[in-house]
Amino acid sequence: MPSTPAAAARQILIRLQEVMAARNSAQAKLNKVVEIIGESLSSEVCSIYLVREGVLELFATRGLKQEAVHVTRMAMGEGLVGLIATNVETLNLDEAASHPDFSYRPETGEELFHSFAGVPIVRRERAIGVLCVQHADPRKYEEVEIEALQTVAMVMSELIANAELADDGPADARIADTGTSMLHGLQLVMGMARGHIVFHQPRVHIEHTVAEDVEAERQRVFSAFAKMREQIDRMTGAAEFGMEGEHQEVLETYKMFAYDEGWTRRINEAIDSGLTAEAAIERVQQRTRMRMRQIDDPLLSDRMHDLEDLANRLLRIVSGQLGTAAQMGLRQDAILIARNLGPAELLEYDRRRLKGVILEEGSLTAHVTIVARAMGVPVLGRVRDIRHLVTEGDLVLMDVGANALLIRPTADMEEAFENKLHVTQKRRAEFTAMRDLPSVTADGQRVELMVNAGLREDAQALDLVGADGIGLFRTEFQFLVSATLPQREKQQRLYKDVLDAAGDRPVIFRTVDIGGDKALPYMQRDDDEHEDNPAMGWRALRLALDRDGLMKAQARALLEAAAGKMLHIMFPMVSEPWEYEQARALVEHQREWLVSQKKKLPIAVKYGAMLEVPALAEVLDLLLPKLDFLSIGTNDLTQFLFAADRAHPRLAERYDWLSIAILRFLDRVVRTCQDHKVPVGVCGEMGGRTLEAMALIGLGIRRLSITPASVGPVKAMIRAVDAESLRALMREMLDGGAVDIRARLTQWAVQRNIELS
Repeated sequence: MPSTPAAAARQILIRLQEVMAARNSAQAKLNKVVEIIGESLSSEVCSIYLVREGVLELFATRGLKQEAVHVTRMAMGEGLVGLIATNVETLNLDEAASHPDFSYRPETGEELFHSFAGVPIVRRERAIGVLCVQHADPRKYEEVEIEALQTVAMVMSELIANAELADDGPADARIADTGTSMLHGLQLVMGMARGHIVFHQPRVHIEHTVAEDVEAERQRVFSAFAKMREQIDRMTGAAEFGMEGEHQEVLETYKMFAYDEGWTRRINEAIDSGLTAEAAIERVQQRTRMRMRQIDDPLLSDRMHDLEDLANRLLRIVSGQLGTAAQMGLRQDAILIARNLGPAELLEYDRRRLKGVILEEGSLTAHVTIVARAMGVPVLGRVRDIRHLVTEGDLVLMDVGANALLIRPTADMEEAFENKLHVTQKRRAEFTAMRDLPSVTADGQRVELMVNAGLREDAQALDLVGADGIGLFRTEFQFLVSATLPQREKQQRLYKDVLDAAGDRPVIFRTVDIGGDKALPYMQRDDDEHEDNPAMGWRALRLALDRDGLMKAQARALLEAAAGKMLHIMFPMVSEPWEYEQARALVEHQREWLVSQKKKLPIAVKYGAMLEVPALAEVLDLLLPKLDFLSIGTNDLTQFLFAADRAHPRLAERYDWLSIAILRFLDRVVRTCQDHKVPVGVCGEMGGRTLEAMALIGLGIRRLSITPASVGPVKAMIRAVDAESLRALMREMLDGGAVDIRARLTQWAVQRNIELS
């Protein structure tokens, strides 16, 4: 096997070109293809499965029993082959039978083979088949072999599509019904919008994958890169969109990808393997998509989204298909549809006409979400197959707050939407009028309402919603949008800007929560390995104490930024008291060093810990005497308590904040903190929901840190609640083992005219 992926793939492609040019039947060509690949990779088995009538059918094989061809069939998602097709991902296993999705088919004779590698055959972003190899010896295939398989699979997609051997419908299929339908997604930027569907860009379909002249293809890519970089330089000029601060940092990161030499090199290597310029870009883009599916943390996958967005732009340039809806201009109020968008692309649109954005992908921390929030454009993400369920010009009603998307609404639906929009605007006006009123219960008990933040401009929300301060500033955002470890001076500027914007109101800085599934490319362990449970892995305080140089720099940046002010520092994911003590000692050591340098310091430093790991509750009596405050992180805590991933759709019902189990746990923590006279608050989504926040107040929580959008509704609820009556109700339900807490709380609120939203 040649030593580089390009050489390996080119060796196979040269032989495949001869097969494709021959006047044999498509079946005969596939039979020859598996022989060539098997020989080139010295693999005892090579098989091709194609999607026919919605199932995967064995079409050709070298090494398995020939009588299984056109007999062995698997549903999408069934077995290893079905898993590859469904997830459009690569598998590389040294022992196939040990994989939980392995499905044994006796008619194939595959029990003789141990190792397995498979890649999807992709056309128009969908898997139309699977190419896989197997070997008797248990070994993982080398990266050079996997990349060769991926390149060959791309060329094969052309052969398969031209011969009409596989289903090609799903990528372009639409619901035939032109009536009304409702879809749901992920709430990214809140708001309501009415407009007509506009597609961001037509999909570039690659028809020719094998290059005739490699140097000519390389020159085409070189010219396309130059043109794309010119566009990006022009778009990211700060004067053009009048943005500063974090928005500008996002766009600079985007620009960094456009000049990334590694990306350029990978595309050139794909051309070296014998692909056309378009196919080479798509080949690298497919690999990017597969990597994104393997990244659990949305912040990191968003960085990959930026790269893919640039790849789409490069592909349009090299293919000559340059038109986007932004460049053609919006003629009416528009709802933009895209698989995903880059921040620069969103900024190309006329803000007067762009009313909303719907994405098939997207996340709360995506760069495009940050920019859309600044533009005031509602965004609904992860709306599956939206591009194939609507047509250009369809009327759409977006209500991101209700997680509802109405396609082709009836007249009655439009009227109801307009009425709700009017009520929402009226309600928002009521919250605005309440902004300067204290957050005090009907019986006079004060509840601090603070906001969660992570960006420089988030501090502006304090005045907009009348919050008492920032209860959780996620310092890791700066690390996750940066290509390199942020310098101490840059960290210090960010922290000082946030403190200045907050004025006399407190800001609680959480030290970096990175690592695990938020692994940064510029911060890897020498023994870095895949983590099966990244949320419970090498992350947060564990990482910071292990890499104390990072924490020392951050501690010094925080101390210098807070000169002359009160500084609140909170450590995440504390499991045992010694971790907190070690982290606090590290900060104190930096403070002592600054004193020796005669630097101006904070007037005081208050230290806190986050209770996210259930084990910490068992040693609170040991920790609380050393704490100034405690914050309960309900997001991680709840999933750890229930052993239920909150992102898993089948476990959504188990992830219930009003379960008696989580409420009794929180009650025990609150009472322990009260006994030690240590303030305790909640930062997490639980506190931002009015019904759940009401339960927390009934438990004795008097500080909530929530999203800015939740402050108005939660404050209105607080001002209507009698805290002592609520405490009595919660005590009765917890002591009595109630199983219908949600229903009883809702009924209690309705009887007292307490609005829940």
